[in-house]
Amino acid sequence: MIAGSESFLLHYNFPPFATGEAKAYRGVGRREIGHGNLAHRALQKVMPVKGENYPYTTRVVSDILESNGSSSMATVCAGCLALMDAGVPISRPVSGIAMGLIADPKTGKYAILSDILGDEDHLGDMDFKVCGTEKGITATQMDIKVDGLSYATLEEALNQAKRGREHILGKMLETLPGPRPTYKDYAPQIETMVIPKDLIGAVIGPGGKIIQEIQATTNTIIAITEENEKGYVEISANNANDMKAARAKINAIVKRPEVGEVYTGVVKGITTFGAFVEILPNCQGLLHISEIDWKRIKTVEEALKEGQEVEVKIIDIDTKSNKIKLSRKALLPKPEKPHHNKKEENANETENTNSEL
Repeated sequence: MIAGSESFLLHYNFPPFATGEAKAYRGVGRREIGHGNLAHRALQKVMPVKGENYPYTTRVVSDILESNGSSSMATVCAGCLALMDAGVPISRPVSGIAMGLIADPKTGKYAILSDILGDEDHLGDMDFKVCGTEKGITATQMDIKVDGLSYATLEEALNQAKRGREHILGKMLETLPGPRPTYKDYAPQIETMVIPKDLIGAVIGPGGKIIQEIQATTNTIIAITEENEKGYVEISANNANDMKAARAKINAIVKRPEVGEVYTGVVKGITTFGAFVEILPNCQGLLHISEIDWKRIKTVEEALKEGQEVEVKIIDIDTKSNKIKLSRKALLPKPEKPHHNKKEENANETENTNSEL
């Protein structure tokens, strides 16, 4: 017995009712194994390599409900569309076509058929399946009932198959021109964040308290490893919303504020000269009274109160003390200064003088 692992699986199901048969479905047969393997080979060539940029194991399931042609080529075309629709970054789209042959050995005449039906497969002399991208072939499979094929006949069949594949591929790309830019929101997701080594402990927390809380509140699984003086945080989530929530909580711990960034913070304390606003967990900045509004205010309480959420912008970070200066008025529209027309003022003064006289 040989043990191994696969990062791409394709399951091809061909129940008896697909061909009008009434019998029990007793598991995988030679048709499922052969046709499934062909479709698997055709799509595997364009799958992304499992690694840091694509950490997933991918499974495609093809359920054949009716068959009067090549269900394996249907599996290739539909499987390719399914992968692109799911957001899997395949290198190129793949299509497939089944070619047939009707030959007369006495006269030497023959006809090559494209996209053969069930009867043409049963009565014909060849079942030749060709899969590939616009750049080349990814998988083939051939059954023949004649003694052999000449090189010229094989070349003609391959060229005819190429034209057929390109036509089918064109129709596929009219529906979906390429992989979607993101995974579906409801799809399971895995993401790796890289954080500074000295912040690994902050994410884990005392006795694992913080990381356990993040996992419980976001319904995710988080694993942290240290490598090359960096921390690698792998997050596994059941959907995009859970992933986004976990990522936001980790970012709130490890992110270092920068000048120009905007935060929605909470007022934690008020003094005579300003307010202390928490922009990140355990990270506060000073919102000076002069930076609260463009208009002059006498006390901070006129505009803010403790516990209030306020949008602020970082305008300075002291390099020595790491103290953060915030501004609220930088995010508010600056009021226009009163504009006076000197000509109108002079005219009004003249008019007033004449009226007095």
